[in-house]
Amino acid sequence: MIVRLYHFIAIQRAPNGLKQRIAGPLRPAIQLLLFLFILSLNACNIAKHLPANERLYAGTDIVMNADSAVSKDEQDNLKEQLGALARPRPNKQLFGFPYKVGLYYLFGEPRKNGFRAWFRRKFGEEPVLASAKAISSNTPVWKATLQNEGYFGSNVTGVLKEIGYKARGVYTVGVKQRFSIDTIVFIDTTNIRQSMKSALRFAARRTIIKKGDPYRFDNLKLERERVSQAIKQRGFYYFLPDYLAILADNDTARHRTTLYFAIKPDMPEAAGLPYGIRNVFLYPNYSLSTAQADTNLSKAYKSEERYTIVDSTKRFNPKLFRDIVTVQPGKRYNSRTQDLTLSRFINVGAFKFVRNRFEPYQQGDSAALDVHYYLTPYPTKSVRAELDGTSRSNNFNGSQVVLSWRDRNALRRAELLTINTNVGIEFQIGGGQQSITNYRFGADALLSFPRLVSPIRFKYDERRQALPKTNATLSYQKIIRGGLYDLNSFQTTFGYAWRQNQQVEHVFQPFNITYVLPSNISTAFIDSASNNPFIFRQLLTVKNAKQLILSSLYSFNYNTSLRSASATTFRLATNAEIAGNIINLFAKKRDDNGDKIIFKVPFAQYLRLDADARLYTKLTPKITWANRLFGGLGITYGNSKGLQLPLTKQYFVGGSNSIRAFRPRAIGPGLFTRDTIRNALLFQDGGGDIKLEANTEIRAKFTKYIEGAVFVDAGNIWTYSDNDIFGAEAQAKFSSDFYKQIAIGAGVGIRIDLSYFLVRFDLATPLRKPYKTNGSEWVINQIAFGSSDWRKQNLVFNIAVGYPF
Repeated sequence: MIVRLYHFIAIQRAPNGLKQRIAGPLRPAIQLLLFLFILSLNACNIAKHLPANERLYAGTDIVMNADSAVSKDEQDNLKEQLGALARPRPNKQLFGFPYKVGLYYLFGEPRKNGFRAWFRRKFGEEPVLASAKAISSNTPVWKATLQNEGYFGSNVTGVLKEIGYKARGVYTVGVKQRFSIDTIVFIDTTNIRQSMKSALRFAARRTIIKKGDPYRFDNLKLERERVSQAIKQRGFYYFLPDYLAILADNDTARHRTTLYFAIKPDMPEAAGLPYGIRNVFLYPNYSLSTAQADTNLSKAYKSEERYTIVDSTKRFNPKLFRDIVTVQPGKRYNSRTQDLTLSRFINVGAFKFVRNRFEPYQQGDSAALDVHYYLTPYPTKSVRAELDGTSRSNNFNGSQVVLSWRDRNALRRAELLTINTNVGIEFQIGGGQQSITNYRFGADALLSFPRLVSPIRFKYDERRQALPKTNATLSYQKIIRGGLYDLNSFQTTFGYAWRQNQQVEHVFQPFNITYVLPSNISTAFIDSASNNPFIFRQLLTVKNAKQLILSSLYSFNYNTSLRSASATTFRLATNAEIAGNIINLFAKKRDDNGDKIIFKVPFAQYLRLDADARLYTKLTPKITWANRLFGGLGITYGNSKGLQLPLTKQYFVGGSNSIRAFRPRAIGPGLFTRDTIRNALLFQDGGGDIKLEANTEIRAKFTKYIEGAVFVDAGNIWTYSDNDIFGAEAQAKFSSDFYKQIAIGAGVGIRIDLSYFLVRFDLATPLRKPYKTNGSEWVINQIAFGSSDWRKQNLVFNIAVGYPF
């Protein structure tokens, strides 16, 4: 206590000048040094407050004594694995000093729930004491871990090493050569039926443990679980992994292990019987409050598939259950079909709760099961109103009101009908002083079928946990752009979506029809175009926006397995769209420009391909390295030969979800640039047919709610054909010199994670402008944070919702 009093008195009695310097704002480095100085003065108090003959536990040291056959990587992995198992955990330290323990003792023992108690609880940490018992407890755990990893015969010893008021646990680990798998043998014991022997031989064909694999006890447990599931899929309802024995025979000379899998002789008789399915009962209107009426079999009826259905209101068409239920009466029980049935009931979206019960029936050697499915449906119809915040890739942000009506059983087979109406306003963030404000009005309808709607009946793959979907949409949207003009957009689509497995998803839309019609072009907008070539280009784009697009789209999406323990996650989304080919075969009429028309409107012809690849790597539990690479190509021909892609299909760069150091549409195609600070973008005057973009970002989680990021973005867009829209000096067409036209930017960001959504704030500046600036594309040497003009021209602040990728 004397040291603390002397320290505070010294500060109070300091000369006036020193008092002013201390009272004023200290630089972070000085603050840190002062903090460490205060804590160092309290080091003696830590020793003073510790119980007699006790030491503060300072951590664990591991000394590896390994055989020559054990590689350096193996030793490092073992060191990390054993260190994670070490107990107790030492107190947190800063430069070797247990600062939280120092704060714990800073004001002495608290009397009641006053300031001292609050300070100790808020900032301090109770000391972790060294104990010989901890050493003796860790050594058997480490030995067992080494044995489970195949390092048989390895040894662990440990001692406490005292240094002042601290002590460290020092362990010596003697690591022997690791054993590997030699042979795997499945034994048919005489105490089991022939059907069980057949199931065991079936399970042996797909073993996950291969010859030459390192011995790992965890892999043995996984293999036992796999064998158990394979046996249950052959009808053995009561079989458990515990009924399977694994014996290991070690060859110490060759460091090889032979594994023997066998059914335990004391397995219950019921577990060795294969069961069949006798009856399947479905209760699709089940609830706890009316359970007796909902399960009254006197009101049941049989479906074509011999399901017994209790649904007196006939709320659901029995064909729905034909698509969902894979458990069939008269067939052998299979745990896989049972899991698929439950998964499909959950994923179909019509049932809030799903529960099942198996009722065994046995007569002599015949064993069977009655299966009961209790299904509690969602309310069929619902209405919902939403107030949403919107953030688009072109940096338009705003809000909208959405009124939604939903019917979860529109045609009695769990079809989902959704009708939405919306009204919204959008304004441009980072678009300069003359940002454009848009008003949106729209309505759309979506009808989703949990099956493939086709004149041909498909038999679904029994391995799919979710049924395929058929989606039909119809939508209309009107945009009023700053009183300059209106854009009316009509769209209808019809297509299919299905999952091949947990990682792969396919979407095929054979019919996509989009019709865009401009209207109410203001006189002021037309008059301003006569004196401004920049606005004139926009006027031409508005007038030519009237277009009909008839296309087909295929999408392929891949995600790495969610069950993977790997620190790396990969995602790939690809799209292929072709437009105008089918209608071109039947269209005969042409307009004054020679373009083929239908309903007096020219239709677009193009091929559009793009791919979006994303790679996420966890560097530490709180730091993630995220990467994205995007490539897109649009080729126009026929009616659209020599033109760009339709405006709604073009690519753009810049903005909060693209190259964040550049404002929306501030760069490209090629060397073309727009002054997005002094000139308002009254209309999107054209993007590109080709896009290349790469992004990399380090994301660090500071707290539960706050994240930080540093990032670098690069890319540009180009046209596929020569045209005069952007001028010859823009070099807008893609060429072999494309790499010389790449824009690069970097920045930092803060993200607020609110669980349901994430709010993102990114501040970025260009590093390379593809158009020359004072004779050079690189502008790193021009960075001048102290200049207001430089900040206005080069610092771009983005606000968005969600991650950029």
